[in-house]
Amino acid sequence: MDIIQVEGGFPLTGEVTVEGAKNSALKLMAATLMAPGVTTLTNVPNISDVHTMGTVLQCLGAVIEVADEHTLKIDTSCIDSWVTPYELVAKMRASTAVLGPLITRFGKAVVAMPGGCNIGARKIDMHLQGLAALGVQFEIDHGNIHASTPEGLHGAQVELEFASVGATENLLMGAVCAKGTTTIDNAAREPEIIDLANMLNDAGANIQGAGTPSITINGVDSLHAVKHKVVGDRIEAGTFVAIAGITGGPITVKDFDPEHLALVLRKYEGMGLSIVRGENEVTVSRPTTQPIQPTDIQTLPFPGFPTDMQAQTMTLLALANGDSFITENVFENRFMLAAELNRMGADIRIEGHHAIVHGVKGFSGAPVTSPDLRGGAALVMAGLVADGYTKIDGVHHIDRGYEHFVEKLASLGAHIQRVKAQPLNLDGLSPFA
Repeated sequence: MDIIQVEGGFPLTGEVTVEGAKNSALKLMAATLMAPGVTTLTNVPNISDVHTMGTVLQCLGAVIEVADEHTLKIDTSCIDSWVTPYELVAKMRASTAVLGPLITRFGKAVVAMPGGCNIGARKIDMHLQGLAALGVQFEIDHGNIHASTPEGLHGAQVELEFASVGATENLLMGAVCAKGTTTIDNAAREPEIIDLANMLNDAGANIQGAGTPSITINGVDSLHAVKHKVVGDRIEAGTFVAIAGITGGPITVKDFDPEHLALVLRKYEGMGLSIVRGENEVTVSRPTTQPIQPTDIQTLPFPGFPTDMQAQTMTLLALANGDSFITENVFENRFMLAAELNRMGADIRIEGHHAIVHGVKGFSGAPVTSPDLRGGAALVMAGLVADGYTKIDGVHHIDRGYEHFVEKLASLGAHIQRVKAQPLNLDGLSPFA
């Protein structure tokens, strides 16, 4: 197993380019199942979750050509299976994205219950209830979802209890070829939803209202293969914005739409960061003599404060000049980072889905373990300004969402490296030996 080792206290400056959005690329890859032919996706991040989704598609019969590091040509002409392998699908919660496309393509599907980061319950009730309104019947058996459409797919009006991104995406993909019109009320509004709808419309779908709380889908007979560029990753961009804020910068973060991070940028400006917006970039700095200001945040679906930026923001606020209050409304287990930051000298107390963050003067380097994808990135971020060395275990979590994370930070001036962990020799120490 690898670890990331960081020596703190060195200035970071320069430019960094973000990749395509993980949370969009995975769903776009799943959507190719509905369009027989060769779909070309560009700006695809080269990360482990994309590799996993690619293997899922290959197991279903797709042929994938890696044209270059960020371009995939996915041929779904010969897809001949609607059963996904548990060993792959259980690795990430985005696995449920293949459910709607397989139902559209075959009228049936067998998909394992989702896995991924241990940040909350994997309830997919809204996915199943919404698709059931379109005529899908479900059975849950031995950890697998068995879906069938005895009478075919038909349009329906569906109101989601919560603006779930995954449920909205599955309903979009389940409804594009259903007979009649489907309306999704209280739909998710994330930029990744718009990206998916844009690709589906280019492929022949008739989707209106993506990015608003009400989406209308008029069913079409079929979809065709297209070429599509994945939208820039607003969460990777936000991570580097937070890194610029904690280290002082200036750092220019390129190749994403600042409007996709509007609330985060406004919050960070209130915390004392200077942010200059460009057309597809921002430049972020903070005089190191100017303390980070405390603030309160609560995570909510877009356009609210994203749960995927909560860990990075907690790390910033742990060094603020005062107390901050964080409310996590999306995932109930997303405060696992706090215990690791406290090992580095933070003062964070968890009460239910609230975190009380009392700002401290600085972090001390320590061995820590990445609790999940964003928490892992946040620990690296803390290590950049900690006194001494920080060693971060659980690097596989970071690999799920960040491409060349260590190399990008090193290019900005970080003293950071990825090395093989040295196993602890316990030979002869067991009392049972």
